[in-house]
Amino acid sequence: MSAGITRISTGIVKLDEALEGGVPKGSWVAVTGEPGTGKSILCMHYAWAGLLAGDPVVYVTTEAEFRDVVRQAKMFGMDFEAYRVHDISSKQEAAETPDIVVVDIFGLLKVARQMSEQSQQSADSVKRKWYAALDIQTLIAAIHEAYRILGVIRDEKAKSPYKHVRLIIDSLSAFWADRPVMARKYSYDLKIATHRENVTAYLVSQYAMTTRSTFGFGLEHIADGVFHLWMEDVESTRQVKRYMVIKKMRMTNHKRTAFALEIAPGKGIILSEIT
Repeated sequence: MSAGITRISTGIVKLDEALEGGVPKGSWVAVTGEPGTGKSILCMHYAWAGLLAGDPVVYVTTEAEFRDVVRQAKMFGMDFEAYRVHDISSKQEAAETPDIVVVDIFGLLKVARQMSEQSQQSADSVKRKWYAALDIQTLIAAIHEAYRILGVIRDEKAKSPYKHVRLIIDSLSAFWADRPVMARKYSYDLKIATHRENVTAYLVSQYAMTTRSTFGFGLEHIADGVFHLWMEDVESTRQVKRYMVIKKMRMTNHKRTAFALEIAPGKGIILSEIT
């Protein structure tokens, strides 16, 4: 294990071992791959490991409602409902400090409306702006609001949590789906606004089925680590065979060969050496 580096568990023992004990604290990890390769389940493991370790979790999901995430996670032995969950779209303030704050498309829509109203009311606003749910500035505002709800910032103006937070965005590709050429700019905007030593993030990036390349270029360039997931051509093999490789991880002498990846009921992701 690298001296002086705090490692954050991925929630998967085999993956932690391949990373000298886990992801370096404060890293941004891009989780890339086609649909159906296990990216969202990898995120569930990471969130679950955080809850078990006492880390607050911010879970942004643009691909599904969080209740569907909860339902699927339970099939793999991860019961998010055993912890205090607060949905940012709720009209009610959290009665007590939650363990996990959820930001789904409805939460992003709520934040976008609030930002638009504030822009309209601003007396010195020369050009009023309307914010969309899938706008990178909306995402940044929602993440900071989640920090406030979790009680991990000392005052309203603080940008950096004083306590370690696990951030999951599944998926980030949704924010540049209509403008993939903007992926690099949006990635940089997000990193400048939210990258902090006390935040370790999983950022999901979808791969296009046709080109088998990332949908919009940018995220992998600004990420500290990349977990890439893929599957063999099912039409040729006539079966689903999934794989995962650690393409990069800064400050880590990581394993460089791929794993076979299985998704098992009651367990979730199981990685095994390829012989």
